[in-house]
Amino acid sequence: MQIRITAGEVSLLAELNQSPTAQMIWEALPFEGMANTWGDEVYFEIPVEADLEPDARAEVEVGELGYWPVGRALCIFFGPTPASTDDRPRAYSPVNIVGRVLGNATAARDIRDGMRVRVERA
Repeated sequence: MQIRITAGEVSLLAELNQSPTAQMIWEALPFEGMANTWGDEVYFEIPVEADLEPDARAEVEVGELGYWPVGRALCIFFGPTPASTDDRPRAYSPVNIVGRVLGNATAARDIRDGMRVRVERA
């Protein structure tokens, strides 16, 4: 299940996994949100309401996509966040891992607070 995440000049191709939350996101596409940044993480509210899955975690890898139930938000991790203890991303609190960016996730650095982010099926 490939998706495209677009904001301004940034266009990221990503792949959703087979988790229940990823399936809910796929069913809700397309949608738009307003970008927020937190260190090297971009997140935005989406029209999906899911609970924390059993394998949810705060330690994430560069390029992973997470769903943050607390904020009903899709998160793109591409480097350290204020919660990181080293150079790896760390979510504010556990997220459901729903997929990963294909290619260079650090392109998300050009997404700024308040930019409109569109997510659609690729």
